Amino acid sequence: MTEQDKEFLDRITGYANEVCADIDPQKTQISVQLERLMPILKEIADESGKSTEDIFIRYMDLASEAMVKTEEKLKESMEEFNDDSDIPFAIH
Repeated sequence: MTEQDKEFLDRITGYANEVCADIDPQKTQISVQLERLMPILKEIADESGKSTEDIFIRYMDLASEAMVKTEEKLKESMEEFNDDSDIPFAIH
């Protein structure tokens, strides 16, 4: 992910955290969530001369990529933890 991609993702994610803070994404329809994101998607689309659909697709692609990287890091951390778990602990 390029620095420009990260800035793009951070911009939308920051906005989403503000406008969607009061909703449960598991219980809220996607259309409602998307409606709340539309102002930032439109703003970025206008700035870049692209469609809101293109901006949304790029956002979803980058969010998916970021999620995969986060899961990989978590998995690596858990593997390191498991490797260290063979060390006996002293109990006082």
